[in-house]
Amino acid sequence: MTTTDTIRDSGPQGIPAATIIIFRNAPNGAPPEVLMTVRSRNMTFAGGMAVFPGGRVDPADYALGEEVAEASDLTADEAAHQIAAVRETLEETGLALGLAGDIDAARAADARAMLAETGALAPVLEAFGWTLNLAQITPFARWFPKNEAIARVYDTRFYLANLGTGAVDVSIDHAENTHLFWTSAQGALDAAERGDIQLIFPTRRNLERLALFASYEEARAQAEAIPVRTIMPQVVEQDGKPWLTILADAGYPVTGELLENVARG
Repeated sequence: MTTTDTIRDSGPQGIPAATIIIFRNAPNGAPPEVLMTVRSRNMTFAGGMAVFPGGRVDPADYALGEEVAEASDLTADEAAHQIAAVRETLEETGLALGLAGDIDAARAADARAMLAETGALAPVLEAFGWTLNLAQITPFARWFPKNEAIARVYDTRFYLANLGTGAVDVSIDHAENTHLFWTSAQGALDAAERGDIQLIFPTRRNLERLALFASYEEARAQAEAIPVRTIMPQVVEQDGKPWLTILADAGYPVTGELLENVARG
């Protein structure tokens, strides 16, 4: 089992969050696509930025995580994060990933509507006769960009999942997001270079890593081979200029960026 390491540094604690990087096959053997969303400009965190769907871990996720941990090899904390990733995916995109049972588009839409009312996944599972199938998602990364000057910092765990053909409908939640779109990882990076979308530092680094893979299977294999470690970007001086850097052995092809470029989003 891949696990995340423990943060031992002093300083502000991050807000626990989770997201699933959702893959689907592209036509004609092209690189796989991932699902991204553009956050509402009114959002405090990453407003207007293109990110992967996800959000914070709620108290109800921890409560359900305790139950899951009793019957699995996951810790309650890790189970809660995976549950949050599943819940946020259903809430923000309408996709029922990490779940098992009688699931089709209509039932997923009804479950999403119920989730919007209850705010918790457990009653939805009970109502629809579904169970969690967390084996569908694979731990990929953990980012905690600690910054004493920022009041709201997220400690986010990233997971991978695969839709295969991807012949499904997705739709925004009309609350936190303004647009959902499928793109290859390199396509997203190219769009950012053109100024069509904006990316925060962790998203850009994750897209560069994802662009290495010709398939979901390749991405999952690397994720399973490299233990997840908490990435806390650090500012260092190189050639007289400040750079924002990350761990050199966490699977990322680019491990630093000029701080002045990061500020552009």
